[in-house]
Amino acid sequence: MENNLPNCPKCNSEYTYEDGMMLVCPMCSYEWIPEEEKVEEENTIKDSNGNILKDGDTVAVIKDLKVNGSSSVIKIGTKAKNIRLIVDAADGHDISCKIDGMGAMKLKSSVVKKI
Repeated sequence: MENNLPNCPKCNSEYTYEDGMMLVCPMCSYEWIPEEEKVEEENTIKDSNGNILKDGDTVAVIKDLKVNGSSSVIKIGTKAKNIRLIVDAADGHDISCKIDGMGAMKLKSSVVKKI
């Protein structure tokens, strides 16, 4: 019998089974609904290292960034605390934050790392 179900997202076990609308992993007892997993993956924003970011996280800039409309530069290692994520950012700037000495601005998740 061939199992066409996905592996467990927690422990990667291949022995998952269906229980009504849910999938269950007998190895770690994790239960999930497959549709929720797909929606969650689509709306996640990850940093430059692949860590999932959440509202309220603290991130650090991984390279010097020029600030548009100013001669200022955000130096590598600058921290942004209590970030807010922008899920449907049309311009690619998916993080809204305040940086000390610079004020409010938007950053791309590809130029930060989670602390």
